[in-house]
Amino acid sequence: MKNLIQSVLLLAVLKSTTGAQEFIYYAQVGEMVTLKPPGVYSQKYVYWYFDDFYLAWRNTMGNTWTSQEPRWKDRLSLLSDYSLIIKNLQQEDFTTTFKFKLYGDSSEYTYKLLKLTVNSPSPLLPGDSLSLSCNAETQGPNKSKIHWLNPQGVKMRSEQLHVRATSQDNGEWTCVVTNASQQNVAKVSVTVMDLSPAPLSPQYTSKSRPLTIPCSLPPYISWDQIKAKGIQEVHWQFIPEPGSSPQRLFSLSLEDPLTWQPEQTRGLRPVQDPKKMNLSLTRNRGSEEDRGDYVCALKFKNDVSLNRTVHVKVLQITSSPGTELISGQQLNLTCCLGHPLPSDLRLKWFPPEQSSLSSSSLGSDGHPTHLTIPEVGKGDGGKWRCELWQNDTWLTSAEITLKIEPKLSVWMLVVICSVTVIVILLLVLVFILYQHRQRKMRHLRRRLCQCKTPKPKGFYRT
Repeated sequence: MKNLIQSVLLLAVLKSTTGAQEFIYYAQVGEMVTLKPPGVYSQKYVYWYFDDFYLAWRNTMGNTWTSQEPRWKDRLSLLSDYSLIIKNLQQEDFTTTFKFKLYGDSSEYTYKLLKLTVNSPSPLLPGDSLSLSCNAETQGPNKSKIHWLNPQGVKMRSEQLHVRATSQDNGEWTCVVTNASQQNVAKVSVTVMDLSPAPLSPQYTSKSRPLTIPCSLPPYISWDQIKAKGIQEVHWQFIPEPGSSPQRLFSLSLEDPLTWQPEQTRGLRPVQDPKKMNLSLTRNRGSEEDRGDYVCALKFKNDVSLNRTVHVKVLQITSSPGTELISGQQLNLTCCLGHPLPSDLRLKWFPPEQSSLSSSSLGSDGHPTHLTIPEVGKGDGGKWRCELWQNDTWLTSAEITLKIEPKLSVWMLVVICSVTVIVILLLVLVFILYQHRQRKMRHLRRRLCQCKTPKPKGFYRT
């Protein structure tokens, strides 16, 4: 990757002899530099050149010309303030003395380019050795001072930098060259291949909310780079409780195409194609069994591992004695995470619209973990919602639906008893009739058969 260099004037050395002024710029091969004239000009004839070769000019009519010679074709631009842009700097440009002249003026301004060399390291894993070097050419007895700025802007004093790479080292490093109180900078991009940071706080879910367990690689990393570093294994593990044995959920087949191999999915599924660098897991609704730690792991050769642990907590509403009650019963509702809430978390209850319970009657602490209604009414039936908040940030919510049946009145009891008695009497009557019919059938069969060997009908001789 090419390094971005700011075309900022590093050193301006004014020479009184011959009235010439010399400007020195630091730049890198392959980058762009902007040579700026030392004043403001309007409707003047100006030209840029070196030796006897003209590079660019602008006349008083505003017409502009730049050289189309093979060496300079498509590399030169002349700005409205007469600055000369030189693109894609070549090695020979650093041995060329550029000159700016105003027609009719004896003053002449010279520009010299000094080469700045910064190495660009290949992608690294955390723990690999990060080596950065910055070398600047010098002119005259004054030696330039060099230091580095890391991606967070912290000054690193060494010209040659050797550190163990961490994820904090990923980003743009800056080499700062100082000479005669002027500065020029060269930037180099360092890639440290690491998983995106895990959430600082747990992931909260409930039976009413979806669950997503994040794990991803930054978009500037490709699978080709990952494979080049010797990737051996990618998998997800679940640890229900601290100290318990981990359960492997998914393993990633590293053969093309990349595919997830499920083992114990626990109802989870990958969010999308792993080629898109997103390794997250998800499910439509959480469950009580989702509580625990989920570990996303990448293992490389030489025992290098990248791990991210995501803590999942489940908000749950429970109702005692149940979700189906009779009007007048006592109701106890509990909304919790399975343990006492930390001081920075709080709950908000949202009863059904017709409920007798309101925010003003929820107690001195506003929204406690436990709610007790001595006698529920018909208006307490419906959907109850409990929300979990951290300061002003909503985390998750849980819902439960209650069904409230009305009390049985004395008249309803009389009707129910009467119907019960009538049904019993009908059953007794049917039984009696059935027994009477059975006795009648047995009596009829005895009358039809009175002898042991009855003779058949017909004529017989006497």
